[in-house]
Amino acid sequence: MSAVSGPRALSALRGKSVLILNWRDIRHPQAGGAELYAHQVARRWVAAGVKVTWLTSRPPGASAREVIDGVQVLRRGGTFSVYPAAAAALLRFGGLFDAVVDCQNGIPFFAPAFVPGSAAVVQVVHHVHQDQFGVHFGRSMAGVGRFLEGPASRRVYGERAMVAVSPSTRRDMRTRLGVRGPVFVVPNGNEAAVDRAGPRDPEPTLVLVSRLVAHKRVDRLVRALPEVIEAVPNLRVEVIGDGQARRALELLVGELGLRSRVRLRGRLSDERRDELMRRAWLTTSTSQGEGWGCTVLEAARFGVPCLAVAAAGIDDSVRHGRTGWVVPDPDALAGGLVAALRLLADDGTATRVSAECRAWASAFTWERSAELLAGVLGVEIERRARSGANRRSARSDMATAVRFRVPLDVPAPHGRLTDQVRVVDGLGSALLHGCDELDAEAVLARWNVEPISVALATEEQLLTGVAMPTAVST
Repeated sequence: MSAVSGPRALSALRGKSVLILNWRDIRHPQAGGAELYAHQVARRWVAAGVKVTWLTSRPPGASAREVIDGVQVLRRGGTFSVYPAAAAALLRFGGLFDAVVDCQNGIPFFAPAFVPGSAAVVQVVHHVHQDQFGVHFGRSMAGVGRFLEGPASRRVYGERAMVAVSPSTRRDMRTRLGVRGPVFVVPNGNEAAVDRAGPRDPEPTLVLVSRLVAHKRVDRLVRALPEVIEAVPNLRVEVIGDGQARRALELLVGELGLRSRVRLRGRLSDERRDELMRRAWLTTSTSQGEGWGCTVLEAARFGVPCLAVAAAGIDDSVRHGRTGWVVPDPDALAGGLVAALRLLADDGTATRVSAECRAWASAFTWERSAELLAGVLGVEIERRARSGANRRSARSDMATAVRFRVPLDVPAPHGRLTDQVRVVDGLGSALLHGCDELDAEAVLARWNVEPISVALATEEQLLTGVAMPTAVST
């Protein structure tokens, strides 16, 4: 029996019209990980026969209408005025779409308030911004932001399905925003892992790719470097990226006498960025919080580990002791960097960690992200059409990992659109959402398959899926 876990959810969306709401698109000068996520998913949906429209803001010099990789992009309004512009568009045209993907970047679009009640709306949340509002805005504006992201959002979206890009984001949505509806984990994808084109730099080299903005806290890295360089005197640091904090960082580098060791390179071409990363010993993350460590996994695909300060999202993307190391707070950053660089000075250790990094990065593909998000959208479309019929009884955030054997006379199971089912040569695995162990056993009984293992899903399984069984006792 061959694999049967093809793109069922994408097939179910074929011919549908989907509207994506995001305050930026992939060609916005400040586009980041959230825009990359939505674009990589959208272009794969288009390739599968889905009609995708993207409503976003219009930065100076950008055209009002553009087609990018088959996605129709409509630009209206600015950084904040895009929200009332989107509301007006939804009131006028929202009924023309089968589903709306509402990308929340701190402030939701509140799509359910402006589309027919029967419309499927799925909100995608990369990370919770409750703490970051205070970093970027004054007290009053920060309070407005927290209200819109929390109580207002909870009231408008109710129990509609939502998507988080990591287990830590889902946890924050529950504990900090009080989200009540089902929350599915749909992680970021990644490009294919690659082997180093050549040897790493002979001297210890740290390469950081980041937007230079306040909540990324790159200044914490710079302030830690004098202590690190005292222990690792030949260290070289490359910082790639630009942003509002760049000038302040340049001044700080000069003030600390680090100009011979630290280069702030600004924006680089993808080729030059990748060339520097391929030769790096280590990358780092000092961010206050992320939905997912995009740059961590981008480095991992080249076999480069990360030394990170613990934060939501980052804790999910770094496997401590395997693909890098996590320190509890910025005060521990210097000591952590020294320890990591000393470990990586051993070629055997560096080779082992590099292999772990590439294996971890390989678990994430944009094809899987597109299929998983399509599954959530498809289930929400069905649920709206059937007024909530056929719901599983367990708490929506529960997921159970199962492995099973399919008898020769039994057809391979498919499950729901959100169930990640794989069957190869009679052996199967699945991640069943909305199930505890008893629910999962009942599902396996309905499928007429023979259980091998049934257990609540781990966070790593939520991110990567369930590994296929390698042997079956008979």
